[in-house]
Formats: sequence, C-alpha cells, structure tokens
Amino acid sequence: MERRTKKSSAQLPTLPRHPKDTEFPVCSRPVNLQRAQGNPGEQKSLNSFNLFYSIKAHALPISCISQLPGKKILASASDDCSWRLWALPVGQMVLTGEGHSDWLSSCSFHPEGTKLATTSGDTTVKLWDLFCGRCVLTFSGHSQPTWGCSFHSCGHFLASCSSDKTAKLWDLNSQRCRLTMRRHTASVNSVCFQSFSNTLLTCSADKTLALWDIRLGVCTASFVGHQHPCNHATLGLGEEVVASCDTRGIVNLWDIRRPASPLRTIDAGPLSANQVAFNPSRKMLAIASSDSLVRLVDVDSCKVSSLSGQRDSVQSVTFDHTGKTVMSAGSNGLINVWM
Repeated sequence: MERRTKKSSAQLPTLPRHPKDTEFPVCSRPVNLQRAQGNPGEQKSLNSFNLFYSIKAHALPISCISQLPGKKILASASDDCSWRLWALPVGQMVLTGEGHSDWLSSCSFHPEGTKLATTSGDTTVKLWDLFCGRCVLTFSGHSQPTWGCSFHSCGHFLASCSSDKTAKLWDLNSQRCRLTMRRHTASVNSVCFQSFSNTLLTCSADKTLALWDIRLGVCTASFVGHQHPCNHATLGLGEEVVASCDTRGIVNLWDIRRPASPLRTIDAGPLSANQVAFNPSRKMLAIASSDSLVRLVDVDSCKVSSLSGQRDSVQSVTFDHTGKTVMSAGSNGLINVWM
C-alpha cells in the first residue's frame, strides 16, 4: 500500500483558555506501569477455557462490553439504547441507564470506577454517575455517530471517535472539547489511550492507525499495512505492542516504535474481526469475530484456539483482571463467560 503523504492536523482551540481547563499530566509510565501490572500470576493456556455460563443481557444486539478494573462488574452497551451493569459471577443486573436517542456503540469505565462513558448513533458522548445511574454530562460536537471512547489514566480527559472522520479530546473539568484530531480520511472506529501517558491510538476505516500526542495535537506515527477497513485497535499494557483488526478478519501485531510494517499477522477471516483484547500478561490476545467465534492467540507463537458457543456475530471481547476469565458479547444479546 502506498504510504499517505497528507499532513496530519489537529484543530487546537482558538478561544481563550478556560479557567477550569485541566493541565496535561506529566508522563508517569515507568513508575505507574509497574504498580498497575502487579503480578498476573500463572496464566491459563489457550485450550483451557470453557463456557461457564451465559447472561441474557439485552433483547437487541450488544455492541460493547467493558469490565470495571479490578472488580467483578461488567458493563454492556446495546442497540436498545441502554447500558447495563452486571455483577459477576452471578450475572445479576445491578444498574441500567437510558438517555441516548439511538443505539449505543461503546462503553468505558472511568479509572476510579465511579463513572461510565458511552457513545452512540445519536452523535453524542455521555458520562454517567454510577452511584445513581444518571447522565451527568453530554458532549456534543461530533456531526455523525460516535463509535468509541477511552479515558486518560488521570481521569480528567476522555477521547472519542466518530464517523465524521475525527477524534476529539474532552476535558471533564471545563466540560469542553480541547482538541479535534483530523488526519483520517474515513470513519474513525476506535480510540485507546496508552496507559499513564499522553499518547492516543486511533484506528480508521481508511485502513490506517495513528498515534497522537494530545499535548501538541499532532500525529506522531502512522501504521500502514491493512488492506481492508480497520474496526478496532488496542495497546498492550506495559509493552510497546499494538493489536489491530479489520473487516476481512486480519489481525496485525505492531511494534509501536516501528509502525512501517506489522510484526505478525493472524488471519481470522474471511468474516470481519470486530474487536481485539490483550490479557494482563500481554501474552494472549482475544479476537471477537463475525463468524460467531472468539479466537485466542498466543502472541509469541501465533498459535490460535477457538471458543464456540456464541451462535451469532461476536462484537466485543475482554479478559478479567486475572486473565483467567474471558467474556464475549454479540448480536444475540448474550454475554458469554468463559473460565
């Protein structure tokens, strides 16, 4: 693929600084990463996961699930315009929220676990107080459906992405957009902050990924290698490794310092790979696929094992904080728990 030469750009605010604008934090990766990682302990093998139980979470398709860090609480976002919180392992619903006027596309927990962010086909990004289940803040600025969101580790910034080809950075204190990132030439489908840093990863239907320095508002690297629109990309905690997936089912692993070409490629096609997630040790990768399978990949050997039981397109997948449980959700409204 020919490398794009179009200069990246970001629209920095032209208005005077708001008195409540948050200062961008100093990068604290070396100290905090060690604290956040801890000791993941003995990790399960690819073939040791079995379907433990299923939760009928929504009547309509589930677009995204997200686990509260360090807790046995799972959030689900659905085409029924609602989000719900589930207590694991019993699978009991503990909270639900409604307020979007169209389908939900993603959800993400605040680092402190007190709030949940959601994106939607109604073009907005909403922030919810989990003590009462009410929307406390709505960000309006995207002109088309929003697809994904990610909190900065400090908890004061939220990134979002949209079909309008942009990603935006929202300041939760001043409650305004601090930055609009314009580089991609098609829908931006996911955003992901690098932990304890000011680096943001975006992926797009234009078949590329980009890294941004949110302090400067500039694109610092571009990943070119996919031949089909990219659905999702994520970073492995503590490692300089990126995983991305596309509509043909191709999953690429990248070295964040060498974006010119992927380190490894896994073919999970021919149907779409919709989401990817690393386990805590970053040695295993889960892939949510439209062929109803969850695939588990050994990152070092690229050996692949499949989990069957979803029966329909799998839209979202995640590991728990121990790496010993996999959770998936998809078009049939079920959440499957694998242990």
